[in-house]
Amino acid sequence: DVQLQASGGGLVQPGGSLRLSCAASGFTLGSYAIAWFRQAPGKERERVAQIRFVDGSTWYLDSVKGRFTISRDNTQNMVYLQMNSLKPEDTAVYYCAAAVLGRPYDYWGQGTLVTVSS
Repeated sequence: DVQLQASGGGLVQPGGSLRLSCAASGFTLGSYAIAWFRQAPGKERERVAQIRFVDGSTWYLDSVKGRFTISRDNTQNMVYLQMNSLKPEDTAVYYCAAAVLGRPYDYWGQGTLVTVSS
């Protein structure tokens, strides 16, 4: 049973920081990529960041480069998204998802809400 659990969302002020966590269970992550997606009201879902567990390589959406950092903990099958310098346009439900390398993202968590507002 593959499960992904996202947590850490909340209400933060513009310019603030938040760290999201994704706990993965039911499979080993050595051959997987884990990504954070987000979806804001009225907008399409977009991929925010990705990390490959085999080598730790990362990818970021242009609009979050320099502000967000994705990292992994192989021992505990955890993935984190450190979000700094948050902007109101970062407000969205954030989801973590897993994919076998070279395949679509087939496994999804239920998401955690991030609201950036003063």
